[in-house]
Amino acid sequence: VQLVESGGGLVRPGDSLRISCVASGFTEDEYAVGWFRQVPGQEREGVRCYSTRYGKEFQPSSVEARFTVASDKSEVTLTLEMNHVTPEDTAVYYCAAVDDWGFSCRELRQHDWDYWGQGIQVTVSA
Repeated sequence: VQLVESGGGLVRPGDSLRISCVASGFTEDEYAVGWFRQVPGQEREGVRCYSTRYGKEFQPSSVEARFTVASDKSEVTLTLEMNHVTPEDTAVYYCAAVDDWGFSCRELRQHDWDYWGQGIQVTVSA
């Protein structure tokens, strides 16, 4: 599985931000993908996730964002859109995936995710 992340960078407080991840190379029809983030000095946390079995699934998260998923037979694109960002949104955002997964993505613990993107730095600063 390959994960290619894009977007991010330096944005001002109150601006909007969009980050995307294209996941491809799944060998099975059922899989899970998701977004995580790691705020400086804190543990990495889940933001949103999607499974082919259940679709987009709710996760308790401090991140206010619109999560969209677009898929075809060869790849899936996850997009996270955040409006009115604040300095608290400063973090490295990671895309992750699990192949051959026919259950809820909420059942996955971080060590269960097999594939990780390189991470996108998002810095919110005036």
